[in-house]
Amino acid sequence: MSSSPISAAGKKIILLRPRGFCAGVVRAVDVVKIALNMYGAPIYVRKEIVHNRHVVEELKGLGAIFVEELDEVPTGARVIFSAHGVSPEVRAQARQRSLKVIDATCPLVTKVHLEAVKFARKGFTIVLIGHKDHDEVIGTLGEAPESTALVSTVEDVDRLEVTDPERVSFITQTTLSLDETQDIVKRLKEKFPKIQGPAAQDICYATENRQVAVKAVVPLCEVLLVVGSQNSSNSRRLVEVCEKMGVPAYLVDDLTEVQQQWLDNVKTVALTAGASAPENLVQQLVDFLQQRGFAQLEEMEIKEEDVRFNLPAELARTVQLQTVARV
Repeated sequence: MSSSPISAAGKKIILLRPRGFCAGVVRAVDVVKIALNMYGAPIYVRKEIVHNRHVVEELKGLGAIFVEELDEVPTGARVIFSAHGVSPEVRAQARQRSLKVIDATCPLVTKVHLEAVKFARKGFTIVLIGHKDHDEVIGTLGEAPESTALVSTVEDVDRLEVTDPERVSFITQTTLSLDETQDIVKRLKEKFPKIQGPAAQDICYATENRQVAVKAVVPLCEVLLVVGSQNSSNSRRLVEVCEKMGVPAYLVDDLTEVQQQWLDNVKTVALTAGASAPENLVQQLVDFLQQRGFAQLEEMEIKEEDVRFNLPAELARTVQLQTVARV
């Protein structure tokens, strides 16, 4: 990279689209806000509703109480399950404690859970491709713990031993890197030629679209900023995708984490956001960059997103009843 000064007139921001909230995150955040509006505070939420510090803080301010486990929730209270899903064990615990559950699990995560149950009932060994200790993976593993093996790398596949190589299936965490997952699936198919997988890929549309957008912008920029929290899997994957293509990328919760040296001698910076990052943080970062000489703003749309998910049935029914009552 040239060390000579770059004139402000030529400095540019490329703002990627799609970016930010996916349909599952919109639904999960709406669930908490609607529940607080309908039932009043406090509303308990098991784990972070989505993996973003700013979203969680905002909801805390509205009266949501975030807990790690259900034993922190008073018996009979109302609790929301996060977008990442929970295991059957957690659901059973909620019933035992007479908790009023609102399930904000993303429908695409629910799809993976149902695949696990289906393969387990058929007597298959299930290979779950994902990251250990991620909330989504913990919930999915809980569907068939005795039948499921977790792999995160091609090397994990090489070490994998199963009872019956003829009866193996695979499912994946929804927020993984497309390229990395393809390599793991390829190795699984080489090792277990009769392996079965989901009818449609498990990696969610929003994760895929944001990664495709990053790949498209890499030849046009010198640095990528990704708005998202450190515990956001899909946000971290955006950084990795960019770095693997040879361009520096940085994950920031907000503009306060941007370091000036990242921008030194940079003419074009690309900007995107993980699927749980609010748009206002992106706009604040755009303003921040423009104040530092990145005067040109170009929006680059790779694919239009129009996915919407319905509210959970238990909440939708109450909303409908209240609407009828007002009429």
